[in-house]
Amino acid sequence: MTTASGMTRFRSGFACFVGRPNAGKSTLTNALVGQKIVIASSKPQTTRHAVRGVVHRPDAQLVLIDTPGLHKPRTLLGERLNDVVRATWSQVDVVGVCLPANQRIGPGDRYLGGELAALPRTPSLVAIATKSDLASPERMAEHLASIGALEGPLKINWAAIIPVSATQPFQLDVLADALVNLLPEGPPLYPDGEITDEPEEALVAELIREAALEGVHDELPHSITVTVEEMGLREGRPASQPMLDVYASMIVERDSQKGIVIGHRGSRLRDIGAAARHQIEALLGTPVYLDLRVKVLKEWQRDAKQLNRLGF
Repeated sequence: MTTASGMTRFRSGFACFVGRPNAGKSTLTNALVGQKIVIASSKPQTTRHAVRGVVHRPDAQLVLIDTPGLHKPRTLLGERLNDVVRATWSQVDVVGVCLPANQRIGPGDRYLGGELAALPRTPSLVAIATKSDLASPERMAEHLASIGALEGPLKINWAAIIPVSATQPFQLDVLADALVNLLPEGPPLYPDGEITDEPEEALVAELIREAALEGVHDELPHSITVTVEEMGLREGRPASQPMLDVYASMIVERDSQKGIVIGHRGSRLRDIGAAARHQIEALLGTPVYLDLRVKVLKEWQRDAKQLNRLGF
């Protein structure tokens, strides 16, 4: 927006993406920020806390908050993840509701819309038809009509309905413009060039967890968390040849799960380490030595003290 004098009014504010688990929220956040700051996986409840990613534009600063998927909790951890989602809703200017184009609108989507409508202060709502590359034109037309039809029963109003694909990419600029136009006028909230306020240790832990999630059994992803015990540049090395030492632990709930993560003669643990190390080096731009262990912390998802200790 420009003023009468021709000056551009700068906008800044917060938006979050919500939706069923595996609706494409994290992939979309990474695509808009332009760098991987949150992990993505086909496993439900991959995201476990709110991660902020900053989109810098000449006319605006858009802070995206990636949240866990709202779900029916089976553990204390699940309850706390849902609390994170609802707390985020109350703080943002815009909520982007992710509704995958390759799936029909279901009870979970309607529940989510009803929860948003019941907020004391409803933020602006943008419907995002994610994964549009997986839908035919006919299916997309049907999907967009179904999204529009939610307004009356749920008593909500869409500021915009936008099909996107984060992987192609398709219409990401249209979505960014729509979100920015709904932000209030204001100064930048983060220094220029800063794309997240996540501590590096937290980003590293998440990249290790992402590597661990690949190819594991359905019940295992919820039981894995990662802690970085120690991380720092190795002393005594020349500045031109740095080495980042990372000592981390993957925590599971049972001895049988530990065996799955380690694999036959440590083969799976080595694969996880190699994949994680590659991602960490790409993120931080430094060669990495990764010392990765597996620990058992029985029923940590249901233990309030352990959850507090692990940062949930």
